Amino acid sequence: MTRAKVIQLGLAVLALGGLGYEVFSWLGFDAASAGIAAEALLFAVVVVWTGSYLLRVVTGKMTYMEQRRRYRESYENLTTAELQARFEAMSEQEQMALLEELEHETNAIKASPDS
Repeated sequence: MTRAKVIQLGLAVLALGGLGYEVFSWLGFDAASAGIAAEALLFAVVVVWTGSYLLRVVTGKMTYMEQRRRYRESYENLTTAELQARFEAMSEQEQMALLEELEHETNAIKASPDS
């Protein structure tokens, strides 16, 4: 969220408080009761808003985490497609040599005492 959006949101919350006071006054509340009712409304809005944020944190549905997940998926799909295209562009002998080399490396890693 940008600074401008945060400022706009803050002003909207302030406007909501003022509007709430006016609505409660219009509904017949005296000044003190209208102020308390508007404050209670704003408090409820802030509690729900904060609760939704905490829920997104706990469930991992935050914007940054979602962007990172989408980026990794698209990057993996792109690299997989590029590697597949390169492999298919090789001659059959080059493909077989590469597969044999990978098999030897895999067996060497499995046989290594460090793993």
